[in-house]
Amino acid sequence: MSGTRETRIILASQSPRRKQLLEWAEIPFEVIVQSTPETYPPGMPVREVPVHIAREKGIAVRQKNDFLHHDTNVIIAADTIVVLGDTIIGKPKDREDALDILARLSGNKHQVITGVVLLKGEQEIAFSDTTDVWFHPLSPEQIAFYVDKYQPYDKAGAYAIQEWIGVVGIRSIQGDFYNVMGLPVSRVVSELGKLLS
Repeated sequence: MSGTRETRIILASQSPRRKQLLEWAEIPFEVIVQSTPETYPPGMPVREVPVHIAREKGIAVRQKNDFLHHDTNVIIAADTIVVLGDTIIGKPKDREDALDILARLSGNKHQVITGVVLLKGEQEIAFSDTTDVWFHPLSPEQIAFYVDKYQPYDKAGAYAIQEWIGVVGIRSIQGDFYNVMGLPVSRVVSELGKLLS
């Protein structure tokens, strides 16, 4: 019987922000990652993109680690995208790209969508969470200061809400703040509880 096995919770992400959020939620976990291309089929609806990428991350980790096939262990995988209008904005390629992205977000509303996939044996729970974010108009000097000091090249949308630009530049949000950080952690805890009950 597998019931005698100890449950292990695996975070399939290198994101220090997701790690921090699970720690704040006091969920015991370990990090195991497997490199996967963050690509998606052409024509896929925007809201499905982060769930698709998260699923690929989780499956890749499970395929490389035999113990994760046991139905007592849970993989948490996530991916976050920023959407302006109908356009997905990824991580900036370089400084000029980061400056351009933030200039486009300045004074506008965008959406942050995080897709989450929980895998436990043959079970899967998949969902996405959306937060609307409104930026104040940002001056070119503010944008350049942020990019040069904080180097947001590993962040979708070229910013982190918990950094200087979030404190100074964000007018309001509607939805889960922690979703913008990279994980709608309260919902993850709720769904995890269903899987482990």
